[in-house]
Amino acid sequence: MPALYHSNLPGLKLIGRGKVRDLYWIDDEHLLFVTTDRLSAFDVVLPQPIPGKGEVLTRLSRFWFGQTQDLVLNHLSEIPVSAVIQDPNLLAELGDRALVVRRLKPLPVEAIVRGYLIGSGWQDYQATGAVCGIALPAGLQLAERLPEPIFTPSTKAAAGTHDANIPFDEVIRLLGSKLAQEIRDLSLAIYKRCAEYALRRGILIADTKFEFGLDRAGRLYLIDEILTPDSSRFWPADQHRIGISPPSFDKQFVRDHLESIGWDKRPPAPQLPAEIIARTAAKYREAEQRLTSAGL
Repeated sequence: MPALYHSNLPGLKLIGRGKVRDLYWIDDEHLLFVTTDRLSAFDVVLPQPIPGKGEVLTRLSRFWFGQTQDLVLNHLSEIPVSAVIQDPNLLAELGDRALVVRRLKPLPVEAIVRGYLIGSGWQDYQATGAVCGIALPAGLQLAERLPEPIFTPSTKAAAGTHDANIPFDEVIRLLGSKLAQEIRDLSLAIYKRCAEYALRRGILIADTKFEFGLDRAGRLYLIDEILTPDSSRFWPADQHRIGISPPSFDKQFVRDHLESIGWDKRPPAPQLPAEIIARTAAKYREAEQRLTSAGL
């Protein structure tokens, strides 16, 4: 199937394009989410798509929503995409990239859970002995498993700007104590359950982020995507070594390439070599296969 960089669905009102998803209005209660093959790195959308990526993200999110629906409501509706789009050519073009979801009010916080010391968390720990203000034991090494997963929220940045880590007190200020604690506790519970499952499939979930929203009655829902290679660091368990940055099944592979060529992380992003695109697509597919295939 050809890669999809921008969707175009005649007859439906486009209400926004995010870094990866195109959103269409269906009615006052529902949206159509189209997960394209766009890829962002360092908060900049790259100029080339990763073929099949949007379908992988959509199928994985649907899988994980099913695995966690007893813990928290999620934004999936029961309306099939075929009820919204009748044109068979458009349906074929979308493949597995589209979902009909409930229209909810997103909360202004990224709910990040870290289970291993890597990325900005490692840099923070080296400088302060803590990650996002959470004190950790001395002597931990790069890529080491934390004694317990930690909740390190951030703001949800506007387009073209970067997310910023915030203390839990700021989440309380933004959302109120009850909702802030509910999001923290749910995020840790989801991560722990799914990390245990992934480990049985040979994958370590080093860290991940969740997003939440509210319906008109104030009920909390898990929204957007969940535990995909775009929102998480996935490591092959058999290649994990403390002290080195492990290989990954996520877009860290692209980040590493962009770091190696000295890009200043400002738009426009550079073109990716064909080999990087192909290998990234393969890594996404392998993550999905390991996590969702029966009989492993």
